[in-house]
Amino acid sequence: MTYQAIHQAKAAIAGATGRDEHRVAIVLGSGLSSYPGGLSGAVEVPYSEIPGFPVPKVEGHSGSLFSAEVDGVAVMVLAGRVHAYEGWDLTDVVLTVRTAVASGCSTIALTNAAGGLGADMAPGDLVLISDHLNLAARTPLMGPNDDRLGPRFPDMSDVYSKTLRDLARQAGEEVGIALTEGVYAWFLGPSYESPAEVRMAKVMGADLVGMSTVPEAIAARHMGAEVLGISLVTNMAAGISPTPLSHEEVTTSADEARDRFTSLIDALLPRLLAR
Repeated sequence: MTYQAIHQAKAAIAGATGRDEHRVAIVLGSGLSSYPGGLSGAVEVPYSEIPGFPVPKVEGHSGSLFSAEVDGVAVMVLAGRVHAYEGWDLTDVVLTVRTAVASGCSTIALTNAAGGLGADMAPGDLVLISDHLNLAARTPLMGPNDDRLGPRFPDMSDVYSKTLRDLARQAGEEVGIALTEGVYAWFLGPSYESPAEVRMAKVMGADLVGMSTVPEAIAARHMGAEVLGISLVTNMAAGISPTPLSHEEVTTSADEARDRFTSLIDALLPRLLAR
């Protein structure tokens, strides 16, 4: 059923946008969904009009696909995502990313809002994901494998492409944004991590914690796409932050960082499309 659902969604997107293929897809995390509004000639398609696409219900995730051309090449922007903690099966969580790959996107850029664990991190920092820890112990690859999508046992030794991280750093240097790297730990949520869980994640090598991204990265790599991950640090994690954590803090920090994030993506997109 997943294979048919992907291709039904792909056909609907092509019909609604007039573009049969796209080269690069960007998934926008909490509070970052306004970005595609600045793309020239962007065509908006609400998720509700794409067969099978799950519609986000969390504040800060708008739930629309945008198709635009940058330097004459089609780009897909997925403004908003659903999460496993909302009750969605992981097959649904990754349908948008799988559809993007099936639509020709050989590069998938995943962005998110994350809690920072490092002493050198602060809200507003942009961090490249170098690897992840799947602390939710779930995967979208459970169940029978469809060889039309990818192999039964996909390699995950290079989930987040070093080549793409290098391009992102170049883009950051162009616009005056210093990008560090870190390991992202996926917790299921929706409760924020406890201080003990944060200490555990730090001992295991995590620099960031969040509730998304990892299933999408696994699914995209399963289908052979290259993945770039970018976290916006919106708060310091529990036990580090002196104040209680809240979703309002996440969305406020994302709003404050919007201009920096936009300038980074504007400088990065031409580099991704030129490959």
